[in-house]
Amino acid sequence: MGAIEEPGLSTFRNSAHNAEKWTNERVLSIRYWTPTLLSFRTTRYRSFRFTPGHYTRLALGAENDLVWRPFSLASGAYDDFLEFIAVLVPGGAFSEPLGQLRTGDTIRVDKASYGFLTIDQLAPGKDLWLLASGTGLGPYLSILRDPAVWQNYEHLILVHSVRHASELAWRDDIAKFPEGEMFAEAKATLSYLPVVTREAGATALAERIPLLLADGRLEAAAGTALDLESSRVMVCGNPEMARELRQLLSRRRFTTNRRSLPGQMAFEKYW
Repeated sequence: MGAIEEPGLSTFRNSAHNAEKWTNERVLSIRYWTPTLLSFRTTRYRSFRFTPGHYTRLALGAENDLVWRPFSLASGAYDDFLEFIAVLVPGGAFSEPLGQLRTGDTIRVDKASYGFLTIDQLAPGKDLWLLASGTGLGPYLSILRDPAVWQNYEHLILVHSVRHASELAWRDDIAKFPEGEMFAEAKATLSYLPVVTREAGATALAERIPLLLADGRLEAAAGTALDLESSRVMVCGNPEMARELRQLLSRRRFTTNRRSLPGQMAFEKYW
């Protein structure tokens, strides 16, 4: 997901010995979905590698006082650019310089990628559920841009919950994914279920994802049962949603990866 200014998120400062751990990348484009929600693309260091679902760390600020934040990668692993989504928080140490960023400006990108929200954390299955709130959508864009995912699953279900319809970033792009040339012979079908919670009538589903799962409406909307044998679930979003979903899924006997034994659910853990 895109990092936000929350207590507990990592903030660390620049020092000379860190210079070899990042690269200076140029901002290629910026798209504002709302006045406080944006996505942006940067150049990509030729040796940078990541697995769809990973995050890396970005830095902005004065040369001798950089502020770092973790951001999930929304671009495909094969793209020659990197893409991210973020929320601007007034007064945030990272948000303030991010809001001033313009095409052509420089941003520092960690040379490494990290995270547990990857397909290899999951046991083989037929249905892949991608549950996101807000900027938690980011890593799923990268995962859905991976042709292997479309071959290894039969049904991909993307659920994206936001407060307002304007926050449904990439809505039209997601709908066109199955038409992409790389997915022309894909085995999987895609169900995209947008959820708007604070605009009555904006979407068919209008409650928080945990409630929709608990009362069966999410499965009904997807036309697919969420069961232990065939379903695999990924969760990325605010900590409260993740906590509730972990409890609900655990009651259904879903587990996360343990001691290299793939599980049935995976969560982003950089909060």
